Amino acid sequence: MVEQRSVNISQIKVAILFNVPNTLAFIRLLLAPVMFFLLVNRDSQLLAEIHYSWLDYIAAFIFVLASTTDFFDGYIARTFNQITTLGKILDPLADKMLTLAGFLGLMMLDRASEWAIFLIITRELFITGLRVSSVSQGLDIAASWTGKVKTVVQMIAIGFLLMEWPGAELLLWSAVALTLYSGYEYVRDFFKNIPLS
Repeated sequence: MVEQRSVNISQIKVAILFNVPNTLAFIRLLLAPVMFFLLVNRDSQLLAEIHYSWLDYIAAFIFVLASTTDFFDGYIARTFNQITTLGKILDPLADKMLTLAGFLGLMMLDRASEWAIFLIITRELFITGLRVSSVSQGLDIAASWTGKVKTVVQMIAIGFLLMEWPGAELLLWSAVALTLYSGYEYVRDFFKNIPLS
């Protein structure tokens, strides 16, 4: 009886860990390196028979599909109260992997400014370090409205750059501006909430 109960508890824990939002975030984690591979390994034997324009379309499709999972995992987690500690880690990690895969791949294709990508990556690394520090001090600084808009603009910019549509460069630098400003907001809130002693 005790053994059966422990098995049931283990099954419940596994079900919670692999709920729909966490599964969608995990799918996003898997799609990011696939998209990156399509962008940076165009001369590999595996992709030799596929025209570059088709690689752009496939990468763009994967990116849109992955971005869609980002919307749905957050919506489902909030609506059905399926927010978990694993989800709090997986969701932002998957977002960053996806956007960085896109930006780095586009930079290597010479479609995105190196300075723009440098600023975005530097901000993301710095804020990630600050988040770890926040958690270690018991602070829970929620993502700001600007931070959410930043993520959306970054994703739209990547889509435009992938397809080489007009306005892609403007969107990229708009994403940089929002990225830096949302980073400033996070730093401001961190120092506002951090204990002085």
